[in-house]
Amino acid sequence: MVIGGGIVGLAVAREVAARGSRVTLCEKEDRWGAHQTGHNSQVAHAGVYYTPGSAKARLAVEGNRSIVAYAQSQGVAVDVCGKLIVATTAAELPGLEELAARAAANGVPARLIGPHEAAELEPHVACVKALHIESTAIIDFPGVCERMVEELTTAGADLRLESPALGIRKHGSGIEVATPDGVVRADRLVNCAGLHADRIARLAGLRPPVQIVPFRGEYYQLRPEAEHLVRGLVYPVPDPTLPFLGVHLTRMLDGTVHAGPNAVLALHREGYRWRDMSVRDMAAAARYPGLWRLARRYRRTAIDEVVRSLSPHRFAKSLARLVPAIETRDIVRAGAGVRAQALRPDGTLVDDFLQVQARGQVHVLNAPSPAATAALEIARHIAGQVLKE
Repeated sequence: MVIGGGIVGLAVAREVAARGSRVTLCEKEDRWGAHQTGHNSQVAHAGVYYTPGSAKARLAVEGNRSIVAYAQSQGVAVDVCGKLIVATTAAELPGLEELAARAAANGVPARLIGPHEAAELEPHVACVKALHIESTAIIDFPGVCERMVEELTTAGADLRLESPALGIRKHGSGIEVATPDGVVRADRLVNCAGLHADRIARLAGLRPPVQIVPFRGEYYQLRPEAEHLVRGLVYPVPDPTLPFLGVHLTRMLDGTVHAGPNAVLALHREGYRWRDMSVRDMAAAARYPGLWRLARRYRRTAIDEVVRSLSPHRFAKSLARLVPAIETRDIVRAGAGVRAQALRPDGTLVDDFLQVQARGQVHVLNAPSPAATAALEIARHIAGQVLKE
């Protein structure tokens, strides 16, 4: 049984079914990919940011190839457009060169270019130097999910929407999961519940070493008359002291240009707007010591992110560092996503993939970006674990 019908859960179910096992997949929403999969920037990352030798680096590089090939083979919209990471000041050059070194170590096709060559790719970008990443792509991830559902249906999988896990207990050598439709018995359980992964783990009797803390990433969109300012993907050099990449510009498959996201603490694990609040979620966050330690560590950054969330002018100013022609009047709000960030009790963010195992169980407790990119590779790894056991 797989709990969670986002792209990772679907990919795991697909892989297990392909290896000859009968699969039940339960998703609490009324559609597949309803949360992180359906609210991300649709970027298939190349693997340039991640520490060489880390799981994120390996899975991103391999995942970029496999998810692009899958989309192409299934007729899902995909554009291998590449992207520019731009250093706008000399102070950012060491960071850019470190990214170039990581790209080389990870086997990512990338090259450092000067401002004139950067201008050939992105005429309106301002930079002193840039790193051109060739294999970054834009993919219709919800479309990928639709194809996986079709494959699972053909394979005879038991696919259940509006079917949350209400209780989990051991039953002999297997597992029983209570759902609104009755009890499902399975030999193995894989938890891919994303924003609720830690709660599912507790429901199964485990004591997860982390708690999920939701961060909302808010997007703007360039008005149609300003869309010509960006041809592809333009990213800043990330600040190594901060856990997020910073706001960036992404031309989507439909030709619109999205800008963002920022990162603010959400008051609901499914809180896509400021007014979305959950007493349960806020109380759980307030009781968790790791959140207060994180807040002390990034106090100034947190304030800046909230101000940018509330001020279109501040948001536009951040974008203008990359593309100076962008003004406040050029952007309009365009929705948000919520990131399921695993946080340790000491206040440190879990940067890599994290899973916890028990007999007959695998719980994916942290699947940060590039999880959508690496979904097929994550699935192969997890299927190997559960079926080997």
